[in-house]
Amino acid sequence: MAGNPKGDVTIIAFLDYNCPYCKKSDPDLERLIKTDGKIRLIYKDWPILSPASIHGAELALAARYQGKYEIVHDALMRIPGSHINNATMDRTLRMSGVDIDLLNLDLKRHSTEIQALLRHNRDQARALGLKGVPAFLIGPFDEPAALDYSGFKKVVAEVRMLQGK
Repeated sequence: MAGNPKGDVTIIAFLDYNCPYCKKSDPDLERLIKTDGKIRLIYKDWPILSPASIHGAELALAARYQGKYEIVHDALMRIPGSHINNATMDRTLRMSGVDIDLLNLDLKRHSTEIQALLRHNRDQARALGLKGVPAFLIGPFDEPAALDYSGFKKVVAEVRMLQGK
């Protein structure tokens, strides 16, 4: 989770680290979270594009055990391209300040929980009828496509208007 845990609007972002549209929308979403200050952001790793996508999601989720999910998320989202392999992800994370030895240990030690969470995210996405990534649930709205800063801002304003805020 990112942003303000007590925010008045929640955005749930279903993402894949090999998705160019996810990468394109990520900086605008982060900008909105920082400038607004009242948004709760929940990332849902939904690796659907390639086996390397699964590896990226596993790395990000394992980083939670060090309190470094957002660092890993940001590092993986900043890798250019859409066909990023495991070696590129691993190399990028070595430069991110994450304890790689601990990350690898957490991958092994928490494998069962990580796989269960990935299955849960997949099942949630299917239950919601999501067709692909990125997908954003913003308040009562389902935004199945990448948004830019102004698009995110507009939807958040609509949610607040519906809430009477």
